[in-house]
Amino acid sequence: MALSVSEAFPAPRAPRRQIWSVGGGKGGIGKSLLTASIGWQLARMGRKVVLLDADLGGANLHTCLGLPPSGRSLGDFIQRRVGAIEDVVAATGANGLSLISGAADLLSAANIKHVQKQRVMSHVRSLEVDVLLIDLGAGTSFNSLDFFLLSEVSILAVVPEPTSIENGYRFIKSALFRRLRTLAKSEPVRELVDTALDPKNAAGIKTPLDLLARVEAIDREAAEELRRGVAAFQPRFVVNQVRDESDVAIGHQLVAACSRHLGLRASYAGFVHHDDAVWQAVRRRRLFMTEAPTSRAAEEVRQLTRALVKGESLGAGY
Repeated sequence: MALSVSEAFPAPRAPRRQIWSVGGGKGGIGKSLLTASIGWQLARMGRKVVLLDADLGGANLHTCLGLPPSGRSLGDFIQRRVGAIEDVVAATGANGLSLISGAADLLSAANIKHVQKQRVMSHVRSLEVDVLLIDLGAGTSFNSLDFFLLSEVSILAVVPEPTSIENGYRFIKSALFRRLRTLAKSEPVRELVDTALDPKNAAGIKTPLDLLARVEAIDREAAEELRRGVAAFQPRFVVNQVRDESDVAIGHQLVAACSRHLGLRASYAGFVHHDDAVWQAVRRRRLFMTEAPTSRAAEEVRQLTRALVKGESLGAGY
């Protein structure tokens, strides 16, 4: 039997739309600059990318790209001054890379209502892009956690400082409990999750593994669903502003801690060294990927982005 034209020459399969996010347990770790750089590199690799500045109340992703404040922002969509999310997507000047500026002009943006957040999340999912890359606000607000959990590729940035490492681990733990709370269908299971959120709870639940054991005792089916939720949550660490080899090891230590204490299959995507070319470009309001393309940091961002696309992680030898 002869094949039809469509069977003999099938249309190329469109790339699967993905949502990526970059979070951080604290501010001042270069998270927005890392987001802008990864987005720029993805576009250089032929992806159609939209950057979303979801650092609600503290938006500066446009500055990282060397752009002036946009005439329209996420605030206009939240306030329904525009009807479609596409109406606030702006060109960046880089081929394949667009930007939705944050709602810096909206004083209440950092605490948007649940229904507003759901509307934003629903509409960004409909964008015709290969990658939607979200720059999250620092810390563990529900807004940041929910956008982080929305993503297929969830990136957690840390720097080699005790506060950043501690807050980064706390961010992942908070995101996991937030995920489990969302998956809990029955009131008894939700109550157990809420109890576990108090580190000094009288039930003695210290870790998500303890929680799963307690849920297992009252509802095996619910426990199995929660286990699937844990298995599906696979955050990826990036260590920024590395200065020596001991800093590189931090990513491996965080992966091990997530496995041991949270039961998570996290991975270490890569690291970026401290580089004078970065801050020099920032002072000129230029992205270092274009201003200093041969710099060490630029090359490491290229390596990191390729690893994220392929789903690879650093081996213990790095």
